[in-house]
Amino acid sequence: MTDKYKIFLVSDSTGETLDRIFSALQSQFPNFEYDKKKFVFIRTEQQIDRIVKECQGLNNAIILYTIVESKLAKHIADKSDKTNVPCFGVLGNLILTFSKLLNQKASNKPSAQHVMDADYYKRIEAIQFTMSHDDGKKNEDVSISDIILLGVSRTGKTPTSIYLANRGFKTMNIPLVMDQQIPDTLKEKDFKPCVVGLYADPERLSDIRKNRVSIMQETKLKGYTDLVSIKKEIDDSKILFKKYGWPMIDITRKSIEETAASIIRIYDITKNK
Repeated sequence: MTDKYKIFLVSDSTGETLDRIFSALQSQFPNFEYDKKKFVFIRTEQQIDRIVKECQGLNNAIILYTIVESKLAKHIADKSDKTNVPCFGVLGNLILTFSKLLNQKASNKPSAQHVMDADYYKRIEAIQFTMSHDDGKKNEDVSISDIILLGVSRTGKTPTSIYLANRGFKTMNIPLVMDQQIPDTLKEKDFKPCVVGLYADPERLSDIRKNRVSIMQETKLKGYTDLVSIKKEIDDSKILFKKYGWPMIDITRKSIEETAASIIRIYDITKNK
């Protein structure tokens, strides 16, 4: 397939859900070439008419939409059908099926997932906690964390912590460096929060650190990028994890999302013991 498609993502809200769904979809087709255009907070038939009209003059245009208001969803479906523009509602059938299964009428309220409820404030609190406890700060608060991540430098502790915080987990990360002391509380058998160790392939880690040093234009960090030194760091970290029975995750070929999903599974298992 060599044709480039024009993908129109149409949402009655922020478009985040649609973005993620399309990202998962396009990843299944390695030869899928496309240009993407987003339309968010679409709430009127006139807005939809302009979008469909723009699609008419293009080859290989496709509309994907998340519109929960039934009348507006029907309008975009009818309008695109009349103009022969391929158009797919991402949530429509799913909402209808759930409505029948739950025997409840859907609210069809745009942006309903963004309501500032208890879960919203929990996420905000988790993000604030995580940002103020990044990179070994305020270690005295380990007992009020949900998750503590340990690992040597550049093993993705901070971005993984932030991702977990966005899921509502108060996350602290502590780097394993020579001058960084691990709180003794972590080593106690009845310690409640979930502790997870992260590690990576030494060669991969060396490359990441070299890039980091290059960006920093630092010339006095030879040991930081030395492969032999890094191998010892990783080996020592694994010994530490095993000594205290902390689960460990190899993040070498994992995305932040995959690492976080593994951590959440470990957290759930820990909480259900």
